[in-house]
Amino acid sequence: MAKKKLEILKPIKGFLAIPDKEGCSYDDAKAVVVPFGLEASVSYGGGTANGPEAMIKASCQVELFDEDLWREPVWDIGIATLKKFPVKKKIEAALKDLEAVTERILIDGKFPLIFGGEHSITAGSIRPFAKRYKDLVILHFDAHADLRDGYEGERYSHAAAMRRCLDNKNISLISCGIRNISAGEIPFLEENSRRIKIFWAKDKADWKMKDILSKLKGRPVYLSFDLDCFDASLMPATGTPEPGGLMWDEAIRIIKEASKVARIVGADINELSPVKDMHYCDFLAAKLAYKILAYAFEGRGKGQAG
Repeated sequence: MAKKKLEILKPIKGFLAIPDKEGCSYDDAKAVVVPFGLEASVSYGGGTANGPEAMIKASCQVELFDEDLWREPVWDIGIATLKKFPVKKKIEAALKDLEAVTERILIDGKFPLIFGGEHSITAGSIRPFAKRYKDLVILHFDAHADLRDGYEGERYSHAAAMRRCLDNKNISLISCGIRNISAGEIPFLEENSRRIKIFWAKDKADWKMKDILSKLKGRPVYLSFDLDCFDASLMPATGTPEPGGLMWDEAIRIIKEASKVARIVGADINELSPVKDMHYCDFLAAKLAYKILAYAFEGRGKGQAG
């Protein structure tokens, strides 16, 4: 798949719905949105296959002007959106395809932003980054630790997303918003305490930003955002909505501050399961994607590529 030319949508049909005359080509883009609606191991609510399309559709309503950065970051970045391509039913085969596409985007010097799909996608998209960066850290937003060594007979289950990423020995993990972990995950967590740091949602009132940033400073960061990290009142349109999660400003502040001390090199947003008449959830996910790109490129210096 990676050897073929990557096909992109016309800008007006892609992320943020930029008019064709104002949009950019793949060659000129510094960021590439990859829709990858994998849905193969969901264990509660379904619908993640429809997540990427819903995010792209909702993004046409996202205001391009960022009130924090006080400009329209899209013009500094240049964003192309890949056309939807078939996602294989078997997770391992699907992840190999995603790995190849992500690798191609990195070879082309661009920032990959993957729209899932279930969280198992990260085990595929992370591989090219693990090859490039000796001291890679994943900044992980989630309600669940995802440290199981497989779930319901599937080694690459969404419930094992971070465990499979940590199969790469040069990767460490900073998780924010966790409020679910199984007893079976605890031994792995304790044995790998040097590689894994969890900031539990129950303690968020006592979090110190410097403690989070100290784990990221000066390092290449891959950002993986499971939308169930948000409190269920903000994000009910996900497979396992959970109470006690992060609010919008809390999550955005971490991303913003992380971009100041570390280099965000790629990202994914996953686990959106669109629900009829809950379009605000699709919009939240789309706006989150734009904020991630805006801060990631702001952190590198205006207009600098990945």
